[in-house]
Amino acid sequence: MNTMKAIVIDQYGEKENLKEMQVKIPKMNDDQVLIEMKATSINPIDWKVRKGDFKEKLAFKFPIILGWDAAGIISKVGKNVTDFTVGDKVFVRPQLSEYGTYAEYIVTDSSLLAKIPSNLSFEEAASIPLAGLTAWQSLVVWGGIRKGDRILIHGGSGGVGSLAIQIAKIFDTFVTTTSSSKNENFLKSLGADLVISYDKTDFSSVLKDYDIVLDCVGGEVQDKSFKVLRTGGKLISIVQTPDKEKASKFGVMAIFNMITPDGNQLKQLAEYLEKGTIKPIVGQIFEFNEKGIRDAHTLSESHHAKGKIVIKFN
Repeated sequence: MNTMKAIVIDQYGEKENLKEMQVKIPKMNDDQVLIEMKATSINPIDWKVRKGDFKEKLAFKFPIILGWDAAGIISKVGKNVTDFTVGDKVFVRPQLSEYGTYAEYIVTDSSLLAKIPSNLSFEEAASIPLAGLTAWQSLVVWGGIRKGDRILIHGGSGGVGSLAIQIAKIFDTFVTTTSSSKNENFLKSLGADLVISYDKTDFSSVLKDYDIVLDCVGGEVQDKSFKVLRTGGKLISIVQTPDKEKASKFGVMAIFNMITPDGNQLKQLAEYLEKGTIKPIVGQIFEFNEKGIRDAHTLSESHHAKGKIVIKFN
């Protein structure tokens, strides 16, 4: 067998461009592994790439297989791979390439892998890599989070936000999050100390002297976030580049975080997941087929998904 089923796009555009196709199973080098996919998940970058938002920055060639989360079983290892063997259950945020994770098999560098904790299903594991690494790098790497910090997380009920709340609480911080009022109990169950309903309250009128703001929303929300930071505080956005002039005016650091795949950080997250310190939040599961992927994109684009949207393979 040298071909596999994949969901691809052969031009930029709407969800109807997502189509099932038989493609070649990717070839691996001596430092890589071949993974039989069991689950993947949907991230906003998926439909943004599909629409062509990144065509100037990311040099993909059609047909493009989207997807940047993987959970599955290793079916083949390169001769230089020593940390993993055939049969290992692993999860990963693979490097960008034309071979994404909407496919029955993927190839990735073994250095980016982590073993799936024994208490997680494939679907739960697939919800972690991109969102978990984004949250970790935003708060720990860029934010330099410390005990006692005051943290504001916008969009706490989403994939990144729900993990960021849990990561922030590991460091014994005070966590505030913004969301719709219907999610208040859910967010407090994740550890949020204060939930501000954006449909009722303007967060910028009631908060001040925060150490870190994690912006998962952008636009006006990002603009107002400068006001709530203390001098020397940090605004980290995962959706758009913050205004440097405004950051200078308020005396804060402003960063746009583009995730970097990192196996060691994923292993750190796996330890917290195994202990139950961090829990995966899977909102909805779709089947791996044209309809399932299209429906998943529709839900993600609505911005009303709770937790992660996961795709289950047969």
